[in-house]
Amino acid sequence: MDAVSRIERALAAAVDRADLRGSPPRLAEAMRYAVFPRGARIRPRLCLAVAHACGDDNPALADAAAASIELLHCASLVHDDLPCFDDADTRRGKPSLHRAFGEPLAVLAGDALIVLAFQAVADAAGATPARLPAVIATVAGSVGVPHGIVAGQAWECEENVDLSVYQREKTGALFAAATIAGAAACGFEHAPWRALGELLGEAYQVADDLRDAVSDPDEIGKPVGQDAAHGRPNAVAAFGLDGAVRRLETLAGLAVASIPPCPRAGDLRALILMEARRLLPHQLAARAA
Repeated sequence: MDAVSRIERALAAAVDRADLRGSPPRLAEAMRYAVFPRGARIRPRLCLAVAHACGDDNPALADAAAASIELLHCASLVHDDLPCFDDADTRRGKPSLHRAFGEPLAVLAGDALIVLAFQAVADAAGATPARLPAVIATVAGSVGVPHGIVAGQAWECEENVDLSVYQREKTGALFAAATIAGAAACGFEHAPWRALGELLGEAYQVADDLRDAVSDPDEIGKPVGQDAAHGRPNAVAAFGLDGAVRRLETLAGLAVASIPPCPRAGDLRALILMEARRLLPHQLAARAA
């Protein structure tokens, strides 16, 4: 089964929990709305790519780890779109969750998706329980404090912000979780995989900042110009358009160089370079050529 099919199957199995008898039906509907139809699934695909590079000897745990990271990502998008943050009208080409279901259910659905991420991993650890602590600790660290996505979002409430710290926590935390959890699910020493995830997370954030600056909302399925409108720290403001493109290219090269020894490192290197090219907005691709 290909990676995307594995991810969708694991996500569907996890979200089906919310449809069990006795669960509030509109909450279940809101959770499903937040997760499907799928976005790019970059983080869970990265998790499975690392698992593949490490031998993928426990697909069930790798799939659950990938799904948990995507559930956390979806929860962060629900909360990020709320009126108290971006007040976004659309997400993935459709009304944002709070526009479709109201703010109370949006908050609760985001919270429920965070908890569901841990349930998914716990349910999949039966065959290799010794690997569970590392995967759970990785998932927890990526979402909480001091360096998870909650901390990253909180930097927007501070007067003085270090752009690298902000990006590493708001975006890089889940990318680091993807690489670490992919290795941990296979029983590999997982700490060396953090650098790869953090570099890819920063690269993705730079690409996202570029899309926010130059893309069309119909093309990317969400509002653009949000960084400037909300005064958020971003790579385009820090480096300019051309500088941000160069930063993206540098980060992709550093990421490839950081891959720890593993049986299928070549496959992973090729995937990273392909994704880096794909992430560059079309409007800027010619300038980078």
